[in-house]
Amino acid sequence: MSPRLIALTLAATATALSGCASMDNLHPTGKTLKASELKATQTLSDVALSQNAWPDADWWKGFKDAQLDDLVTQALQGNPSLQVANARMQQALAAASVYDADRQPRLDASARYQGRRQPLDIDPMYGNRYIAQKSLGLDFTYGFDLWGGQKAAWEAAVGRAQAAQVDRQAARLTLSAEIVQAYSSLGYAYVQRDLARDELHRTQHMAQLSEHRWNSGLDSKVEYEQTESLVAGAQQQVTAAQQSINSIRISLAALLGKGPDRGIEIDRPRLLRPHSLTLPSTLPADLLGHRPDVVAARLRVESAAKDIKVAKTRFYPNIDLSAGLGLTSMQTSDLLSAPARFYNVTPALSLPLFDGGRLRANLAGRDADYDLAVARYNQVLINALSQVGDSLQSLRALKSRVQAQQRARDIAKSSYDLAMQRYGSGIGSYLQALSVEQQLLQADKLLATLKSEQIDASLRLVQALGGGFKPHNDTSANTHRQAGIALNTLQAD
Repeated sequence: MSPRLIALTLAATATALSGCASMDNLHPTGKTLKASELKATQTLSDVALSQNAWPDADWWKGFKDAQLDDLVTQALQGNPSLQVANARMQQALAAASVYDADRQPRLDASARYQGRRQPLDIDPMYGNRYIAQKSLGLDFTYGFDLWGGQKAAWEAAVGRAQAAQVDRQAARLTLSAEIVQAYSSLGYAYVQRDLARDELHRTQHMAQLSEHRWNSGLDSKVEYEQTESLVAGAQQQVTAAQQSINSIRISLAALLGKGPDRGIEIDRPRLLRPHSLTLPSTLPADLLGHRPDVVAARLRVESAAKDIKVAKTRFYPNIDLSAGLGLTSMQTSDLLSAPARFYNVTPALSLPLFDGGRLRANLAGRDADYDLAVARYNQVLINALSQVGDSLQSLRALKSRVQAQQRARDIAKSSYDLAMQRYGSGIGSYLQALSVEQQLLQADKLLATLKSEQIDASLRLVQALGGGFKPHNDTSANTHRQAGIALNTLQAD
């Protein structure tokens, strides 16, 4: 009987017996959500729509600030968090390469020298003689992927590598947004310092007027000393504002992957303007491909499905083939002669029969992994739409609040000017002057805070829309193309 016929017979017999290790009643239960199932029409109503409203890959350049562009570029080159994400991607690609190598035949070359000397009573023919055996050989091994388990394992590893690649893009988005947010905060920290200095100048001026009124007998010493106390408090606010500037500078330096002295080199930023409210007309359907975290979660769901297939193939028989050929001889001169040749062929069959439930437990674990990946994907998708809606609602509300607060601030400034004029002329009261001064201070601070929150909400909207992440045109392409994309991207970087 030929070796091929023997292998086929063994495979057929093993298939009939493989029911001994059963995977009955084991299956995943998770189901991925569809974007159409998540209603967002009312939340996204009354918003300007455009087919090309997705953020650009370098979206921060829309602020047209050269210093900001330079800071983001430096951060993307030197921040350790990106280096971690890149190393994880390389690990995943290496793992995929290992699984790919396992699918290929293996050929090993060997050269062996074996010397021995045995007693005469054990080996009457060659006893008491030193004998050396020399061998040259080639060994071939190959595991038949009858059920596609090896291919599925490779596909799962490629999917994880793709997810790690997308994770790196998500890390870039997060880092760039953190830089812009800190840069904007630094600008408004300077504004708060300006307000604190303005307040100090106002209280100093009020103290001068209070001293004059005290000397004129219009006010008591109590009002004068209270004004002096306000001056000390205003000086403390200036110091606190400067401390905030220094802290943000140090935070920016850390995001750049530099020491704190790097923050001192950052010039005072100009105030950024929030992005417009234009949204993509294809939202929310295309959000699935423009959010890196959603894309990565989906890839992990697909990888988990492949892992289930791998676990199922282990219930079936497996056939391996090993073969060897070479030369062996006691005499070196005869090593290359025809009689020194040898070869062997060894087909092998492995069949799971009774394993104490290990295979079922392994499959149950892969089913649970799939359900977990699906749940995480669904949660990421829900969060993605929620973040778009929340950022949009915040921008709407903040726009109205800023306009209203600007009017309130203008009124407070007019009231302050009038009150100080009356106070300086000896007409107005001290309490009235103090009240309008505090109203102006609070109006200025709140206006600056609201404008800063506008920038933050705008940044959250950019992140919610994927921050310029560009999906591949066909995310469901075959595994060979997926592997090519991942490996080519690594080489290009």
